[in-house]
Amino acid sequence: MSNAVLHATDADFDRLVLASDIPVLVDFWAPWCGPCKMIAPALDQLAEEYGGKAKIVKVDVDQNQATAMKYHVRSIPMLLVFKGGQVQATQIGAVGKAQLAQMLDKVL
Repeated sequence: MSNAVLHATDADFDRLVLASDIPVLVDFWAPWCGPCKMIAPALDQLAEEYGGKAKIVKVDVDQNQATAMKYHVRSIPMLLVFKGGQVQATQIGAVGKAQLAQMLDKVL
């Protein structure tokens, strides 16, 4: 797992994501989720490649249910791109690195 990927909790989500001055791709996931594990390496790579331009933040839905409920997470993985504290893009389900990069590129 990349050190460039941040892990947010209910307590620090606002600071890490909503107050960020650069776009943030948030991965709502859980340790038992197979598709979540499948996309983890792509997220690690994107965190390295977009360092300084965008952040990759993971939220464990089992441990942070308030944040998951706030964003109506019903299926995981669910990926949201935030810019200026607002959701700019949504992707539900596992997708490839190229599609995730495209989501980020649209808001950069």
